[in-house]
Amino acid sequence: MTGGGLHRIIGCFGDCSGTTTQTHGDVNDNLHCGGLVRRENDSLTMPPARVQLHSLDRHVVMDNGILQVTLSKPEGIVTGVQYGSINNVLEVLNNESNRGYWDLHWTPPGGKGIFDVIKGTDFRVIVHTEEQAELSFTRMWDPSQEWKYIPLNIDKRFVMLRGSSGFYSYAIYEHLKEWPGFDLGETRITFKLRKDKFQYMAIADNRQRFMPLPDDRLAGRCQALAYQEAVLLVNPKAQELKGEVDDKYQYSCENKDIQVHGWISFNPPVGFWQITPSNEFRTGGPLKQNLTSHVGSTTLAMFHSSHYAGKDLVPRFEAHEPWKKVFGPVFIYLNSASSGADPHWLWEDAKIQMMAEVQSWPYCFPASEDFPKVEDRGSICGRLLVRDSYVGKDYILANGAYVGLAPPGEVGSWQRECKDYQFWTRSDENGYFFIKHVRAGNYNLYAWVPGFIGDYRGDFGVTITSGCDIDMGDLVYEPPRDGPTLWEIGIPDRSAAEFYVPDPDPKYINKLFVNHPDRFRQYGLWDRYADIYPDEDLVYTVGVSNYSKDWFFAQVVRKKGDNLVGTSWQIKFKLENADRNATYKLRVALASATLAELQVRVNDPNTKRPLFSSGLIGRDNSIARLGIHGLYWLYNVNIPGTQLVEGENTIFLTQPRCTSPFQGIMYDYIRLEEPPRSNSMQDPSCSS
Repeated sequence: MTGGGLHRIIGCFGDCSGTTTQTHGDVNDNLHCGGLVRRENDSLTMPPARVQLHSLDRHVVMDNGILQVTLSKPEGIVTGVQYGSINNVLEVLNNESNRGYWDLHWTPPGGKGIFDVIKGTDFRVIVHTEEQAELSFTRMWDPSQEWKYIPLNIDKRFVMLRGSSGFYSYAIYEHLKEWPGFDLGETRITFKLRKDKFQYMAIADNRQRFMPLPDDRLAGRCQALAYQEAVLLVNPKAQELKGEVDDKYQYSCENKDIQVHGWISFNPPVGFWQITPSNEFRTGGPLKQNLTSHVGSTTLAMFHSSHYAGKDLVPRFEAHEPWKKVFGPVFIYLNSASSGADPHWLWEDAKIQMMAEVQSWPYCFPASEDFPKVEDRGSICGRLLVRDSYVGKDYILANGAYVGLAPPGEVGSWQRECKDYQFWTRSDENGYFFIKHVRAGNYNLYAWVPGFIGDYRGDFGVTITSGCDIDMGDLVYEPPRDGPTLWEIGIPDRSAAEFYVPDPDPKYINKLFVNHPDRFRQYGLWDRYADIYPDEDLVYTVGVSNYSKDWFFAQVVRKKGDNLVGTSWQIKFKLENADRNATYKLRVALASATLAELQVRVNDPNTKRPLFSSGLIGRDNSIARLGIHGLYWLYNVNIPGTQLVEGENTIFLTQPRCTSPFQGIMYDYIRLEEPPRSNSMQDPSCSS
């Protein structure tokens, strides 16, 4: 064995007919090559064990000689995963129904939310050959038990392949036309691992650590904080964690970054990983944030949730509305290392396996006809350009643009779309994009470009058919713009990360995020505003202030004695010549809003009626959930020249709502534009 004794097994992907080879430096690979497992430096080759099914009274076991997965029948709960020397990597202290399961949270019309661990009532073997097993656990909705369960037919599938060091799961949800409506708040797969072994969590290269135990969150070992997910560890079993905050939202990620995460056992060195090879079945687009892994040695495959969005991302299914969707497949991958090897290499290996899974999408093996194979899908390509006449006469290449296909809707509707499929990519440095493996259907083409405000939507529908390859040619996005930039604050990237994120209160710290790019994940930063601005609110002076130091990352409420009060921020700027006969334009892009209101006043903070009010907006809760953005909002405010003066002017941004410490706004970008110039197309000197 080479590479420190790391053991890997790669299954058959793609067209499932060729030979798969993959190496990575000096990491030792076990390669599935045409039905043979080849161990490097071994003189012998031997075929991998065929896939077997063992049917017991109340359980069924999938076994390919590498691991054995035990599921309850007909419920379809994963009760055990045997791998290497560990008889069960799942938490054996938990009830069998609380180890590996699909779940959802739903609300009947006019009712309260219901949490449901999905248990099948019928079990079938869909496929069983030497190469593959696919099992189905279904629960069909019974109208006679109207609100006992969500009105969906649910078919959970589990797949094991020969020579694969893991197993797959996917599900088909279906709502028939004649059935009543409901709201679907969340659905996912949950795995709870053995706390005595899996104590090291990894979700990114720079976000991994030994974690507290679930026992550390029990009474006597922790102190409750401002909301139930967050606790202060006062007497953890590992005393080096004393004084740290634990909160599952500290480990959230954007959809685009949730491809592999999981846990490592150091004795024996074993990894348990959840790999998501595609985001097509996730809702809300690439920037939607979801949970990953957290304390309890818990790992999640999140398919749909309202986290960081609120009710805007809760699909409401009306009565008589037909719907069907496939969630997954996702891959549960296990790997191991020889005794004495560095267990951290299991994370590196998991990333390699993730790349192999991504390259193999769409999988060829799912037996359900509802999962289209590669030949049933189409692709689309093109180039996106930006035209901003006040930046220059030439088109600008949309470098790094997010370009996607989502169901037809209004401009920007993709970030609130939560019923169907989305397909996203990023353009290259020349603006070229290619979206492949798109399900057949009708879409709009959407995009947004870092560095420019607003959203692009093509003025045309896109119909994808089996095998199609559509070339859209050059597309042009014209971002909102009326005149030259007078001044700007921030970077238009839909995040508040470039603004000032303070150090946390030393009493409430997570050591992982000290001197970390994601320092905004620290608990309690909303209270730091009043520490920094104890008497007066933030004042920003254009040309003097620096937004990375002088613009607090969130406009939060202020504690005043035992009460909370709204806040009003000021932007001071000078005008040499105020055109009182023209209209100036204020562009305010928000990265987050939580039960907030944005009011804009100019030069008089005491006017009863603001020049502009957004009204009550947002339920993304990003302040409490330690995010740096939620949903994106863009407001374009006309400022009559009669309200401006030559010399110093002040714009007041007020957020008056103050019944909770978590109400507030995060700004993405603010720009004030001069009145339009008639010769802007011929004046390349105008710049922002």
